[in-house]
Amino acid sequence: MIYNILGCGNLKEFLNNIREEGNNLDFKRKIINTSLIFILGMILGFISKWLDSRTFNNAILDYLDLGNFFSNMAIWLFSALTISIYSKSPKRASINVFLFFIAMTISYHLYTIIFNGFNPKNYMMIWYGFTIISPILAYIAWYAKSNNKYSIIIDSIIIFFMLASCFSMGMWYFDFRGILYTITFIDSLCIIYKDIKIISISFIIGLILSFMIRIPFISG
Repeated sequence: MIYNILGCGNLKEFLNNIREEGNNLDFKRKIINTSLIFILGMILGFISKWLDSRTFNNAILDYLDLGNFFSNMAIWLFSALTISIYSKSPKRASINVFLFFIAMTISYHLYTIIFNGFNPKNYMMIWYGFTIISPILAYIAWYAKSNNKYSIIIDSIIIFFMLASCFSMGMWYFDFRGILYTITFIDSLCIIYKDIKIISISFIIGLILSFMIRIPFISG
C-alpha cells in the first residue's frame, strides 16, 4: 500500500525509479567477475594482516601507517561501496560484497593463526558479523548512484559512515586521522556523486549525524 501512496505500483517499480539495473551479464562473465572479487578479497586480507605484523624503517611508510589503515574499517567500507556501486544490479552487489568480505576475513584470520600463532576469536567475530550483514548493506548502497530524491537518504548514511571511519569526530571536535583516510573519503564522494545539489544536501546531513553519533567499532 505504501508504494501505491508513493505513486508506484509495486516494490520493483519503486526501486527502479531510484536506479534501474544495468544490462545483465551472461553467466560466464558473472562467474569470472565474482571469482576475481573473491580472489581480490583473499589477497587484500592477507596483505592487510601482513602489513599489520610488519615494522618498516621508512619515514614515508611510518607516516602512512599502512598496518593500522588496513586494519581500520574505512578502506573496507570504501571497497564494499565501490564493488556495490559498479555491480550491474543490487543482487549482484550483495553477492559480490559478501564473497569479498568472506574471502578477506578468512585470509586475515588464517594468516593470524598460521603466521602469528594466535587466534583472535573475539575480534574476528566482529568482522564475521559485519560480513553476514554486508549483503543487505550492499543491496541498499547500490541505489546510491542515482539522481532520485530518495538517494539522498542513502547517500547521507554512506557519508555518515565514511566520515565516522575516516576522521575523529564528536560533538565538539574534529580531527584528521591521516592522508590515506582523507583520500579514501574523497574517493567515496566521487563514487556516489551524480548531482551537486544531491551530494551537497547529503554531505550536510551526513556531517551533522557524524558530530551527533559515534560508533566505536567504525570510528575506532
